[in-house]
Amino acid sequence: MLAKLTSKNQLTLPKAVVMSVGNSEYYNVDVDAGRIILTPVRIQKADAVREKLEALGINEQDVNDAISWARQETV
Repeated sequence: MLAKLTSKNQLTLPKAVVMSVGNSEYYNVDVDAGRIILTPVRIQKADAVREKLEALGINEQDVNDAISWARQETV
């Protein structure tokens, strides 16, 4: 199939191509031996949460401790 590059370096993927790999908002772009390879990427919100926790230095034990604290009964 043929796709045209616009003056703004944009491509429109043919509908048949998108339908065959599943609709995706993001694609990983690689170059191999002069070929451009697009791979659909499924970004999950959980991944963003994990990245944020890691950036804040919060680990699994911290989360478990917070859950245990929150589940404590108050007297």
